Parts: sequence; C-alpha cells; structure tokens
Amino acid sequence: MAIQYKRIPGDDDRLMSDINTTPLVDVMLVLLIIFLITIPVVNSSVAVQLPRESVRVVEATADTVLISVDAQGAVHWFDTPLPDQQALLDRLSRVAAMQPQPEVHIRADARADYAPVGRIVLACQQMGIARVGFVAEAPPR
Repeated sequence: MAIQYKRIPGDDDRLMSDINTTPLVDVMLVLLIIFLITIPVVNSSVAVQLPRESVRVVEATADTVLISVDAQGAVHWFDTPLPDQQALLDRLSRVAAMQPQPEVHIRADARADYAPVGRIVLACQQMGIARVGFVAEAPPR
C-alpha cells in the first residue's frame, strides 16, 4: 500500500543529474585568494649578499690555543678538562694579554649541545680575543 500523489501537468519534478559546481567554485576561489595573499609573505626576506668563502686548510701553529667540547658538553683546554666557566675565563685572559695574540680554535663534537660552544665564543669575545675559528673535518669526496 504505497501512497500515490497526483501529478500536476507542467510540473517538472524530474531528478537532476547535473552536478552543482557553484560551491566548488566558491571554495576554489577562496583558496586561490588565500594562496595569493600568503605566498608573498613566505617569499619575502631581507636582501643580503652573503660572503663567499672557500674551504681552506689552516695549519695550527705552536701558539694556537685548542679548546675542545666533547659530546657531553665538557670543555677541555688542549687535553685538560676545565671544571667551570671561570677556569676558562682565567686562561683566556692570559691568552688575551699575549702579544701577538694567538688564535683560538674550537673543536666541538657533532653531538654536543650549542650552549657550551656559545659560552666559549662569548668568553673569547669578553676577553677581547680577535681570532677565533672552528675546527671541522672535510666532507668525504
């Protein structure tokens, strides 16, 4: 027993088989506007000309100071472990007083944190040491 309705002549109640693309176009236009607004923000940066430096091998001389940082963050003056930051500052103050001032080379383990290396660079700056360099291995060819 189904309910049957009367059909009114001229009434078009056929099923539409066309896809309504208006919502799709609206969404695509909104996304396009968002991308057009955000792309210049992502691409903009301060225009600077970076220095171009070739990798060169520098031999350590007899008066070069070698400071090492191991994987645990312990600081070593040549092969002697330093107990604290003050011991590093004391030794760097003696190096800063030398004429001519020797270079300070920092050897840091690749697994070491940045903080101990940063403290060494800061201590060199505070003591007035002008020539500080980092020791690295050459990449494999």
